[in-house]
Amino acid sequence: MADPPGCCHPCATCLLCLYSCQWITAKKEKRKGLRTTKCDCSWFLFLFCVFLFTLVWLYFAIIILNDFHNFNEFIFKQRKLWLDWSLVLLIATAVLITYSAVLLVLALCLQLCGQPLKLHWLHKTLLILTALVVAAAFTGLGIKWAEEWRSAHISLQATGPFLHIGIVGGMTLLAWPLASFIYRTCNTGLKVFLLLVYCTVMIALYLSPLGITSPCIMEENQLPPKPALVGHRGAPMLAPENTLMSLHKAVDCDVQVFETDVMVSADGVPFLMHDEELTRTTNVEAVFPERAALNSTAFNWTDLQQLDAGSWFLERRPFPTVQSLSAGDRYQATKQRIPSLEQALEAAKQSNISIMFDLRPENHSDYQSFVNATLEVILQSGIPLQQVLWLPDGFREQVKEQAPGVQQVYGRKRLQNEKEPLLHVNLPYQDMSSEEIRQYRQDNISVNLYVVNQPWLFSVLWCSGVSSVTTNACQVLKDMKHPIWLLPSSTYLMVWIVVDCASFLAILWAFLLLKKCSQRRRPAESETDVLLTKINSLMQE
Repeated sequence: MADPPGCCHPCATCLLCLYSCQWITAKKEKRKGLRTTKCDCSWFLFLFCVFLFTLVWLYFAIIILNDFHNFNEFIFKQRKLWLDWSLVLLIATAVLITYSAVLLVLALCLQLCGQPLKLHWLHKTLLILTALVVAAAFTGLGIKWAEEWRSAHISLQATGPFLHIGIVGGMTLLAWPLASFIYRTCNTGLKVFLLLVYCTVMIALYLSPLGITSPCIMEENQLPPKPALVGHRGAPMLAPENTLMSLHKAVDCDVQVFETDVMVSADGVPFLMHDEELTRTTNVEAVFPERAALNSTAFNWTDLQQLDAGSWFLERRPFPTVQSLSAGDRYQATKQRIPSLEQALEAAKQSNISIMFDLRPENHSDYQSFVNATLEVILQSGIPLQQVLWLPDGFREQVKEQAPGVQQVYGRKRLQNEKEPLLHVNLPYQDMSSEEIRQYRQDNISVNLYVVNQPWLFSVLWCSGVSSVTTNACQVLKDMKHPIWLLPSSTYLMVWIVVDCASFLAILWAFLLLKKCSQRRRPAESETDVLLTKINSLMQE
C-alpha cells in the first residue's frame, strides 16, 4: 500500500514509533506482517471511547469548581488537612485528557498515512488505568456529591448551544480519517456499518438544538434585572470569613445582604462562626490546645476574644485571590477577632445593608435559649428590623411574635396548602429550575439561591429571573454588567442552520476528495505490483 501524498517516510516512521513503539512503516508490511487487524480496530475504538469518557469528566471537573470550596471544607473536617484540592483535580484531569488526546491524534494521523494501528501494550495498560480512574471519579461523585449531577444539568443551559457547535465540528473533522479508512478497506459490511453509525450520529447532532433549552435564548428587552448579591460570610475571597473585615469588603463589592452564621457562647453572647469547631478559622489549637476539639458554644466570650480569626486566611490561602492582597489588607487580616452579633449588627446598620443568618447548632439542647439571646441582641441593637433576615426554622413563631418586623426567610419551597404566603425563600441553586424561578417571580416571591461563584452560573440564573444570589466571589459578579451571552431565538436559529450546512458540505467534500485520491492511487499501486512481480521473477531465474 503506497503512502498517500504528503505523508513522508520519516513522519510515518515517527508516528509509528510513538503509537506502536516500532520503527517500521507500511511499505514493509508484507515482510513484517504489520496489518491493522480486528483486534487493533477494537483497541482504536476503546481509545476513542476513553477519550470521550475523559472529555466528559473534564467538563464535570470545570462545572464543579463552583462548589469545590465546600469539598475542601469537608476534607478539612474529616482529616484536619487543608489543601486546594481543585488544583489536584484539574492537574490530574489535564494529564489524562492530554494523554488520551495525543494517542487519538496519532491514530488518526496513522490512518490518514495508511499505516497500521498497532497500539503498544504499555499504551493499552495506561488506557485501561485511565478508564478505571475516571470511572472511580464518577462513582465517587455520584455517592458523595450527588447534587453535582444537577449542577451539570444546569450547566447545559449555559453551554448547550456551544457544545453543539463544538461536537458538530469535531465529528466533521472525523470524516477525513473515516473516509480514508472506508476507501482503503475491502470489507463491505464494515463500510456499511461505519457509514450508518456516522450518518446516524450526524443526523442526531444536526437536530439536537430542538432539545436544547436555555433561559438566555431571549430578546434583550426581556432580560430581567441583575440579581442582588448576598455576601456568603462576607467576602471570603478578600478577607477572613465571618469577620468585620469580611463584612466591610462585602460592602465595597456592593452586596445588599451580609450572610453569616451565629452561635452563642457558654455565657450567652451570640457571635459569628460557621463551623461547630474553631480549628479551621482560628488559632484555638495554639491558645487552648486541650480544648480545641470542643464545640464552639463551649467557650465563653472572654476565651473567644483571645483567638486570632484572621492569620489562618493568609497561611492556608483558601482561595487563589489571597495571593493578590495588598500589604495593608494582609496586616488588617492578622488583626481580626471573632465578632459578636452585636458588632456585626452595628456594622450592618452603619453600612445600610441587611444581615441574614442561620443559628447553629440546631440540635443543641439549649437552642431555645440561643434564640432568646439572639432576639435580645437584635432588639437592643437599634437596627431597623426589616434589615434582619431570619433563616432558622426552630421557634420561628416565637420570633414572629417578639420581633414582627424581622423578615422571615424559608429554606424550602412553598407548599400547596400554605397557611400564610411565603415572601422569601433561600435554597441551593440546584433545587430550583428556571421555570420555578419564573413562577416565583410572577408571584412576587423573592428567591435567593446559594452558593453562586462562577459567571456562567450567575448568567443562567440572571436570565431565569432570580432575585438574588449568595456568593463567595462578590468582587467578580459585581463587575458583570450583562450575562456572558444572550441570543435572540432568531439569531440562534440562523447559527444552527449555518453550522449544520457548513458541516454537511465539509463532510461531502472530504469524502469526494479522498475518493478521487484513492482512484488515482489504485493504478499506481497496480503498476508497482507488476514491477515487483517482474523483479521477483528475474531474481528467481
